[in-house]
Amino acid sequence: METITFLNDHPMSFLGSIFLLGLTIGSFLNVVIYRLPLMMENYWQQQYAELQGNPLPELKQLNLCLPRSHCPRCNHVIQIWENIPILSYLLLKGRCNHCGSPISPRYLLVEILTAIFSVAIAWRFGVSWQTIAALVLSYALIALTFIDLDHQLLPDSITLPFLWLGLTLNLFNLFTDIRASVIGAIAGYLSLWLVYHVFRILTHKEGMGYGDFKLLALLGAWLGWIMLPAIILLSSLVGAVLGTLWLYLSHQSKESPLPFGPYLAAAGWLALMWGRDINQFYLSITGLG
Repeated sequence: METITFLNDHPMSFLGSIFLLGLTIGSFLNVVIYRLPLMMENYWQQQYAELQGNPLPELKQLNLCLPRSHCPRCNHVIQIWENIPILSYLLLKGRCNHCGSPISPRYLLVEILTAIFSVAIAWRFGVSWQTIAALVLSYALIALTFIDLDHQLLPDSITLPFLWLGLTLNLFNLFTDIRASVIGAIAGYLSLWLVYHVFRILTHKEGMGYGDFKLLALLGAWLGWIMLPAIILLSSLVGAVLGTLWLYLSHQSKESPLPFGPYLAAAGWLALMWGRDINQFYLSITGLG
């Protein structure tokens, strides 16, 4: 209780701590974004070998902890001082300390985005259980976004546990009541599932993946069914604008596949933060409010 009182009385200390937490988590999310798809690929190779009756392939041990982070070019093991969020990147001028190969600026981007989103959540919800839950959800959405951008993949190992976590938290009415949460999970999945199959029947093409269904179900479980229309509308609008811009700048054809998960994740985060205001604004401009 004294700790909560101190944080409430010293908001800058609270926000500063959350910023540092966000930077630290952002550094870990870079590991998740890079390694989780590789771990899944290793698992699939083992499963395929078993189904074919072949000897299991010899694969290097790989999880989120081992081996230690290293330069992919020279295998230089990253030391602690080389892994300080933001600071190490700036001191090393974005290059490996051993071989000088460039380090992707996206590592820095993920750390900064995670820290900024963390502070925004802390500012929005204050010292509360909602802040803790919203931070955890946001970290999952960031990881899903970048994995989908890289691999057009939304891992079940993230979407499904977080779907159940949303339902569990809303047993205690954290963001909505449990009835709205359950309906949100069901409606979130079935709405995109229906769109997918109608699109496939009409065009004989697949417009999205099953991971997108699970992601919208996750958001429905966390935020309730009433937020789903706003999430779908926002993700569609942002996807149309940014997707068209990306195709134009990258000179790709209209047939090139684009991941929809990042747009769902962005819309879900906006709904988490300002969903009621967004819904109220929509109702006011349509004359339904």
